[in-house]
Amino acid sequence: MTRAQTARRGARWPWVVLVVVIVLAGLVVAGELAARAIVPSTVRSLVISNLDLPADQQLDVQTPGVLLPQLISGTLDEVRLASDDVTIGGITGSARVTATDVPITGGKLGTAEGTVSIDQDEFGSLLENSELPITRIALAAPNATVEGELELFGRQIPVGLTVTPAAEDGDLLLAPVSLMLNGAQVDLGAVAGMIGGAAESITQPQRVCIADRLPAGITLTGLRIEGTRAVADISADGRITVNQALLENGTCPRP
Repeated sequence: MTRAQTARRGARWPWVVLVVVIVLAGLVVAGELAARAIVPSTVRSLVISNLDLPADQQLDVQTPGVLLPQLISGTLDEVRLASDDVTIGGITGSARVTATDVPITGGKLGTAEGTVSIDQDEFGSLLENSELPITRIALAAPNATVEGELELFGRQIPVGLTVTPAAEDGDLLLAPVSLMLNGAQVDLGAVAGMIGGAAESITQPQRVCIADRLPAGITLTGLRIEGTRAVADISADGRITVNQALLENGTCPRP
C-alpha cells in the first residue's frame, strides 16, 4: 500500500466515526421517543388497574427527565399523576400526586404525596362521623359553616357553627370559630359549661376519623379551605404498590 493510499484511508476514518455517532444518536433519540410514548400509558394502565378505576378514567401521567437511563436502572425518578375528576375510597375530587423512586418491575415506592380538592358536598360527607348536626354546609376560605338543629331546653333549636378545618394524626380536626343559636350570635366561651350535652360538645374542638373513607395506605396530612373547596394534603405508604390491603379502606374506632 502506497503512502498516498494510506493517507486517503486515514482521512476516511473521521467520516466513519461521524456516521457511527450520528446513527447511535438517532437510535438513542428513537429509543427515548418510544419510551416517551410507552411509559406514561403503561403507568396509567397500572394505576387504573390497581385502584380499580374505570377504563376510561381521565388521568394524565408525566415522567420528567430522560427516560432511557431510568429504564435501564429499573426505577423512574418521578411520576406525576393528575385528574380533574377521580373517585378513590368513595371520595370524588380533583387530584395531583407525585411519586418518586417508582420501580418499573414491581416493588414499593420511595414517596408519594399530593393534594385532593373536593367540593362542599364531598367535604360534608367526611363529617358523617362527627357529632355535628348537619343539614347544610358552606365553605368560604378559611372556614366551613355547618347548619342543623340541636335539641336544647326541650325543643329543636337551629344551629350554625363555623369551624376552621385542619388535620391531626390522620384525623380531620375542626376548631370552632363562632356559633349561632336560633339565629343569634353567641359567645363560645360563655356557652361552654352552660348548655350541656351535644350542644356543649360542638363548642369544643372535634377530631373526626376519616380513615374509613380512604385507602388504608393513604394518610391525611393537611386540610385547608381554598375558596369554596376543601384541599386535602395526602401521603401514601410506599408499600401501597405491593400490599393489596393498603388499597382497601381503613377503619375508624367504634364510638
